[in-house]
Amino acid sequence: MGFGEAIGSFYSGYFDFENRSIRSEFWWAFLFKTLVYIALVILMFVLASSMGGIDTSDGEAGLGLGLILILLFYIGNFIPNIAVSVRRFHDQGKSGWMYLLVFIPYVGWLVVFIFMLIDGTHGDNRFGPDPLGDNLYDTFS
Repeated sequence: MGFGEAIGSFYSGYFDFENRSIRSEFWWAFLFKTLVYIALVILMFVLASSMGGIDTSDGEAGLGLGLILILLFYIGNFIPNIAVSVRRFHDQGKSGWMYLLVFIPYVGWLVVFIFMLIDGTHGDNRFGPDPLGDNLYDTFS
């Protein structure tokens, strides 16, 4: 699965909490979101500096506008982030409820991160057919 196909799959599965998702879908979407966040932070500081500098009231308005854009992007991606993580757990044959591990203070995010690195089960499992099918090629294989 390439970059564009992974992003399309990420957003087309906006509320899909039932199927399986391969690692490349998760990690290409992760890269895409990271690049967008970086671009939005740069835009925020460009707006602030073009509106009179960060320490002026106009510059603070630019920072505020940038923060609103970042917040809107975060809100728009909140559900699909959870959905693709749940589908990754399903790909490994685990319950999507394991995503709740993220709420363990200090280490929960790390545990979920490690699970996102693990390869899925080959062949069918209780959550559906193998998304790779007979093609065992995966970005991280």
